[in-house]
Amino acid sequence: MTAAHPAHHGRSIELRGISKRWDKVQALNSVSLSIPAGSFTALLGPSGCGKSTLLRIIAGLETASEGQVMIGDEDVTRRSPDKRDLSMVFQSYALFPHLNVAENIIFGLKTRKEPKPQRTEKLRAVAELMGLESLLERKPGELSGGQQQRVALARAVIAERSICLMDEPLSNLDAKLRHEMRVELRALQKKLGFTMVYVTHDQAEAITMADQVVLLNAGEVEQIDAPRILYDAPRTTFAARFIGTPPMSLFEASALGSIGERLEREAGTGLMLGLRPEAVTPSEDGRLAATIVAAEFQGADTMLDCRIGEELITVRAPGRSDFAAGNAVSLSFAPEELALFDKASGTRLIKSKQLIAAFEP
Repeated sequence: MTAAHPAHHGRSIELRGISKRWDKVQALNSVSLSIPAGSFTALLGPSGCGKSTLLRIIAGLETASEGQVMIGDEDVTRRSPDKRDLSMVFQSYALFPHLNVAENIIFGLKTRKEPKPQRTEKLRAVAELMGLESLLERKPGELSGGQQQRVALARAVIAERSICLMDEPLSNLDAKLRHEMRVELRALQKKLGFTMVYVTHDQAEAITMADQVVLLNAGEVEQIDAPRILYDAPRTTFAARFIGTPPMSLFEASALGSIGERLEREAGTGLMLGLRPEAVTPSEDGRLAATIVAAEFQGADTMLDCRIGEELITVRAPGRSDFAAGNAVSLSFAPEELALFDKASGTRLIKSKQLIAAFEP
């Protein structure tokens, strides 16, 4: 890497039917996905869904019970980690406390016996890229969490691998620093062009950084999509509940009274209905009569928890409105904003003209 930081060339990753079992525990069940070269892919899901196990299988730190790992067009399923052309950054930065920042960054180059002039040149370029020039003589114990994280990233970047794997790398940082590092990380990945696979349980991280999000649930792929599609068109009730702050409100069709009955009749099955908080507005002539259970002022917005019949839904209202718990309110929404899910399977239904017609008076 010269001072001009030429881009790494990322390589594609393809997982084919990856399963992982430990004794009786099925950690992953037939996971298949494609990660395009040079893209930023986030593996997202609750703890225990298998995302770190999947990352470790890509890295070669775990062996899949079944399935294939392809990097580029090579089958690397049985290849050791050092033969997969990748670098890793973990949640614990794993810096050597007795070495200074410069020695920590070039540690891998030294063990690979890279000549000193090249090491020095690469260190200079990476330190400049990561804003670490003034810290090279310090020991890790003298650094803040954000600076330690930068050193761990610099160590991954200097290796010039085509793939970088990260496992919850920002979770030890405070909220403000996490936000800054998200922006920096995304810019760094774009600039250097390596393929990034990033494990997180924080949907804000996944949605703001990734080109594609792989949402995992109990060892299986729930949905793979660009962040916007995942938000606008969750394919299951799990995705609807997991994505969005606050998430989509899900409620029984009966909460809509006769409209709900007509929807279930047209669909031929029991339904759960979904609405994003911003899709519902308090209005004079709203169709839904509701009672405000709680109002939380958040500055630009006020979040309302509203009860419709037996169900609760969340409404994002303008911040300066004076809503109070106990008040009656009528709500309106555009029919096309309503998501319909099969109640038994949790799968989203494609809306037909007949279903939309159920809203005609």
